[in-house]
Amino acid sequence: MGIISWIILGLLAGAIAKFLLPGRDPGGFIGTTLIGVVGAFLGGWISARFLDQPITKDFYDGATWLSAIGGSLVLLIIYRLLFGNSRS
Repeated sequence: MGIISWIILGLLAGAIAKFLLPGRDPGGFIGTTLIGVVGAFLGGWISARFLDQPITKDFYDGATWLSAIGGSLVLLIIYRLLFGNSRS
């Protein structure tokens, strides 16, 4: 997968992470989307580096999607813990 594919996957993973973890986000839609893109890269890297499950080059692979959504969820939780109380 190329960089554009990872960005698209990240956008979709961020939207799915937001759906799975509803609530107010300090960054709004843009922040959640950026977290999704970074989370997709992070999830793919963690999967390949530490779990010995290299990400395939197929956009429709289930492991690719799970790692992207998992990375997005982790980053979204960390983001809410760090910056969740900054907006009332």
